[in-house]
Amino acid sequence: MTQTEMPEARLREQILAKLAAARERTSLLTGCVEEEDLVRQHSPLMSPLVWDLAHIANQEELWLLRGVGGREPMHPEIDPLYDAFQHPRAERPSLPLLPPAQARSYSREVRGRVLDVVEGAVLHGTPLVQDGFVFGMIAQHEQQHDETMLITHQLRAGAPALTAPAPPGPAGDAGGLPSEVLIPGGPFSMGTSVEPWALDNERPAHTVQVAPFFLDATPVTNAAYRQFIDAGGYHEPRWWSQAGWAHRQQAGLSAPLFWRREGSGWARRRFGVTEEVPPDEPVLHVCWYEAQAYASWAGRRLPTEAEWEKAARYDPASGRSRRYPWGDEDPGPDHANLGQRHLQPAPAGSYPAGAAPSGARQLIGDVWEWTASDFLPYPGFAAWPYREYSEVFFGGEYKVLRGGSFAVDPVACRGTFRNWDYPVRRQIFAGFRTARDAPAGA
Repeated sequence: MTQTEMPEARLREQILAKLAAARERTSLLTGCVEEEDLVRQHSPLMSPLVWDLAHIANQEELWLLRGVGGREPMHPEIDPLYDAFQHPRAERPSLPLLPPAQARSYSREVRGRVLDVVEGAVLHGTPLVQDGFVFGMIAQHEQQHDETMLITHQLRAGAPALTAPAPPGPAGDAGGLPSEVLIPGGPFSMGTSVEPWALDNERPAHTVQVAPFFLDATPVTNAAYRQFIDAGGYHEPRWWSQAGWAHRQQAGLSAPLFWRREGSGWARRRFGVTEEVPPDEPVLHVCWYEAQAYASWAGRRLPTEAEWEKAARYDPASGRSRRYPWGDEDPGPDHANLGQRHLQPAPAGSYPAGAAPSGARQLIGDVWEWTASDFLPYPGFAAWPYREYSEVFFGGEYKVLRGGSFAVDPVACRGTFRNWDYPVRRQIFAGFRTARDAPAGA
């Protein structure tokens, strides 16, 4: 049942549940370390955790208390400090940020008032509140920052601060999976015009023609990627684009981020723990240039964004695009590795209940998947409710990632959800799968 079909009382319960889940995760991520770790910048690529904490509350105040509730600003003097477009991440530690105790107090006070606004809000009538959109937008915003904070935890030095059970092992039939699946050619509906909490770059739905192609049945694994390393892939310019080779040389890339040689094998650091690189997990922490080079070495290519979405959503039996690979049902623990239930990807071939009609697995969850496509607007795109969410990032500077990762909450993960980043980024929870053209008529 979508939000549009829900009785308003049930929709209100869903909004409260999504906001509460996001805040519980924020509290975990900021409460498991000492104050000095909250205020320290663990990487120039990331904000101090205390900035994220107060920024989350500030955005909630701006959109829900002031915007929906019509309340007066609580602390207007701090708005500029937590405007992500005024201050690059590298500069944020030098700002007069709220210290941890005050940031937590501000966060609690905002949320207490927001609960009153939710209880009294009319969830229809204007586009901003229709079907609870703005509340869903804020829940997604907080969960996206929770993923960002989890990245900061991965970059943080020191003893482990987070724990989680290992993901389930691969399905019993995983060993018999084909290496690739055929995605039929023809038109499909890409994007959405009906998903109530979809963000502007996912809209509108539009028909796209896709030629038939073969797609990896699972993301590329550590074992497969190690073959690329062992074959000298990092030292062969022919596998790399010109820009990719220049970056590989300048950055000294020789393996995924957090990997290091140990004897004849490889170890990795994962949330403060050093462990052997598991061969059957999807490879993680590779940039777009590395993914593209691997695909070239393997005689394949990265899928386009449209190809990825067709593989994840198109159902040949009905001819329609579904919300998720497995159908329209919201993600559950049997479908995908989402929501920080685990702190690593599941082995390739896991989650058969989440498979697409083609048989491809793990298109949702585990690792973000780099695509070949630049981040561009769909035909008929309209920036809403603010142009800084998507519009200012459109262009060839950013590459699209799809599918979410183990660090993504289901509220911020759909078959239509689009992520983007610079092609040099490696700290994000990104991997990839490869594709190849299929003969016409396949």
